Amino acid sequence: MNGSQAGRTALVTGGSGFLAAHLVRQLLDRGYHVHATVRGTTDTARLQPLRALGEAQPGRLDLFEADLLEEGSFDEAMKGCAVVFHVASPFLMPEKIKDGRRDMVEPALTGTRNVLAAIERTETVQRLVFTSTVGAIFGDYADVRKMDDHTLSERYFNTTSTVENNPYHYAKTVAERAAWEAEAAQSRWRMVSVNPGLILGPSLTPASDSGSLFLLDELFKGYFFYGAPDFSFTTADVRDVATAHIAAAERPDAHGRYIVAAQEMTSFHQMSQALLKHHPKNRRLPRTALPHWPVRILGPAFGLSQEYIRNHLGIRFRVDNRRSTEELGLSYRPIEETLVDHYRVWREQRGQVTTSRGMSTSTFRRLCSRAPLTRT
Repeated sequence: MNGSQAGRTALVTGGSGFLAAHLVRQLLDRGYHVHATVRGTTDTARLQPLRALGEAQPGRLDLFEADLLEEGSFDEAMKGCAVVFHVASPFLMPEKIKDGRRDMVEPALTGTRNVLAAIERTETVQRLVFTSTVGAIFGDYADVRKMDDHTLSERYFNTTSTVENNPYHYAKTVAERAAWEAEAAQSRWRMVSVNPGLILGPSLTPASDSGSLFLLDELFKGYFFYGAPDFSFTTADVRDVATAHIAAAERPDAHGRYIVAAQEMTSFHQMSQALLKHHPKNRRLPRTALPHWPVRILGPAFGLSQEYIRNHLGIRFRVDNRRSTEELGLSYRPIEETLVDHYRVWREQRGQVTTSRGMSTSTFRRLCSRAPLTRT
């Protein structure tokens, strides 16, 4: 596949998601006929942005109901497709996970296998673009210190996350491995994996349950107004991640895994400082960085072990994103532009919010125990 694929048909799983909606829009703009799967076709609020995209380009977007856990659920949506973008993935916030294997690992693995089985039954499919995460490369931040030059590289796989410790990243890791195994077992279709960092930027879907939207939502509402904990993130603009997916599908030589994230990590304090340049009167945004000692002292009361805090708090590393720039031609937006656009759309979609007087237990755990959180 090469160049703008006008008239080609592509499938996007989980079409109403944060990343998937941007991917659908860019595919339509490039002339594709898009099949998008959703969990239900009667959820008016969730589907309104997708329907609006379809109305803007009549006849080129079809919605299909599909369930990741239902065998054969993707067969109809996949008919006639040359490329499959598997973006959908089960997701629960950490405090909602009761059984990591049942709630996260089995759905992610079963869903991936169901999509792979549909690809095997659909002879028109030439390429699978699999949405993974940097969390399939490392578990704890401290893991990156064991990599060459202490730099995050796609040559590694996450070997430290488990069902008990960070089941979301463990689930994404085993799902990606299963997809690579399926690709190796045949020769008709090829797979490319996109492994983004924390995905930020303007959302097209107010009803999205993206983890990154939850995380920034709490920053904007003022949960950290007294000080930003020293956790940093690998970041990527949702529009750039969508562009990377399309390049991975269209460029004939694209292969393997592509980290899609800025070279430098960004901390909560840096995010706040970037936003304060444009909104200096916003009192919800933290103006100072929180010292390490409150997190170390209070962490165990919020379910965080000292080992976990030691493996994440204050740790920063560089990201090797050269493959994404050199082979996919990706040009990264500045993080400040991403954050400003993210905040602008957040205000438009959510309106006025009330200032919190402190950080909830769930917020603290989400921030600290899922610092490398990515959600599509």
